[in-house]
Amino acid sequence: MEAKLSAASRRVAPSPIQQLSHLAQRVGAVNLAEGFPDFPAPAHVKAAAAAAIAADLNQYRHVQGICDVLAETMKRRHGLRVDPLTDFAVCCGQSEAFAAAIFAIIDQGDEVLLFDPAFETYQTCIELARGVPVYVPLDPPSWTLNEDKFLKSFTNRTKAVVLNSPHNPTGKVFSKEELLIIAQACQKMDCFAITDEVYEYITYDENKHISLASLPGMQERTIITSSLSKTYSVTGWRIGWACAPANIASAIRNIHVKLTDSAPAPFQEAALVALTSPPDFYSSLKQDYTVRRDFILQMLTDFGFRISFKPQGSIFVFVELPRSWQLSDMDFVTNLIKNAGVAAVPGRGFFHSSTDDPSYHHRYVRFAFCKSNDTLNAAAEKMRKLAASDTRLLRPTDDGEAGQTASATSP
Repeated sequence: MEAKLSAASRRVAPSPIQQLSHLAQRVGAVNLAEGFPDFPAPAHVKAAAAAAIAADLNQYRHVQGICDVLAETMKRRHGLRVDPLTDFAVCCGQSEAFAAAIFAIIDQGDEVLLFDPAFETYQTCIELARGVPVYVPLDPPSWTLNEDKFLKSFTNRTKAVVLNSPHNPTGKVFSKEELLIIAQACQKMDCFAITDEVYEYITYDENKHISLASLPGMQERTIITSSLSKTYSVTGWRIGWACAPANIASAIRNIHVKLTDSAPAPFQEAALVALTSPPDFYSSLKQDYTVRRDFILQMLTDFGFRISFKPQGSIFVFVELPRSWQLSDMDFVTNLIKNAGVAAVPGRGFFHSSTDDPSYHHRYVRFAFCKSNDTLNAAAEKMRKLAASDTRLLRPTDDGEAGQTASATSP
């Protein structure tokens, strides 16, 4: 019966990332690959979920209070005036919110611009809607927006632009200047923008998250998607949302109801508590993640990487293999899992576009640092042992490539 499977299902094949994830599980590797926290979720948020379950709030449910709080937050943080009764769809995570948004606006043959490298699920959603993903490469090593490449990517079939900022996998936060270029192009070409803002509270140094919808002329054409998952360390709860003008939000809600009916009821109740967390929760979140980011950057420097771009946001660092290491990203990650017992993600799974120099598509590796101190320390120790061993598989062939630095200290 395999031959009777749909063409769409045949296009959704397991990725090399999934295969390496299985290898990591088999050898019990320390997981710096997947972007989920392995430390406890906030106690007050867990208590709210437990209380909702105990109160038998376990059936299909829409918790309007989530929309009310989000509307207040968007006005306070971004100056956006939205109607909590009409402009939101509460979904099963940002993933469903994004998929429902795509299904709401994309018809067969419509083109959707994405910035490359990109999170892989965007393409799948677009193709399931019979749309055409069009990739606009960001320029390494700082992943800057090339205005000329971007503007030349538009055609009369362009229906939407997808923007993920802070960005997975690179950790880039799009600047105000870059956002203005995107906003002006969307208005000139009369197309939608769909934003993925799941890392909005996780930025570093002086970098600030700006919602594209807050720029002049953009709220009427922007669909914001986000979730509880990253900010509140509850990736398995699957509570997310889309925010858009009423007629668009209505279409997204209708699709969401046909797909999943409602988001998990007790976790919606907990979301209401999470979203009203005090300001010091968010300042602590940023401080804790800054320490984790700096720890992993030092760990990778100790191992021989040269850090050309320091993450400005998100929970990932995207590093290039030194040229003297005669390994592809897949080889490096496979060897790292087998020889050190540490798992990361080869960068090739995030690249899609053709460029003048496609070789760098196989030279990047993503590490997740949304991990406990114990996990990060264990990874650092395993990598130190490998670096000090006789194994040359992961070491630079030119001694000058690996800087002599102080060892990473416990976060």
